[in-house]
Amino acid sequence: MDISKTELLLKRVIAVKAIVTPRFKEEFQLQLQNQVNQIDSQLQQLEMQGQRMVAEIKRQSIQPPSQDVLQQIDNIQVQVNEQKSKLLEQKNQNLQQLQQVQTFELEQEVSQGQIESFFTVEKGDNLIRKMQVEVVLRDGTIEEIRGDL
Repeated sequence: MDISKTELLLKRVIAVKAIVTPRFKEEFQLQLQNQVNQIDSQLQQLEMQGQRMVAEIKRQSIQPPSQDVLQQIDNIQVQVNEQKSKLLEQKNQNLQQLQQVQTFELEQEVSQGQIESFFTVEKGDNLIRKMQVEVVLRDGTIEEIRGDL
């Protein structure tokens, strides 16, 4: 990359926005529903793993179980419950987003995240304007680039 001694190469965050279309809503809802289904599957696996671990500890211990064994079982249940809590929070966020997507109006612009890019500046440039760049998508295709490149 050949940059003169009067230019500076910087990195900026670019806001990515999407224009709501029927296709966008459908794909976004499908993506969120798939994430919810995946979390449900992870919750089931977590529950089964916890039960298997507890059963294995009980099987290997003497009866009645010692205090150490009971502590191990409690620790496993605490870990399983913490993981369940995290997964349920993610699921709840996805379900809230699903409800929110249904309220989107067609042609409305919604945030899709951010990407990074490099740009050059030189003496006399308006840095604030160069930092405020947005990319607007319609069904995945760039429709508009806003701001000073």
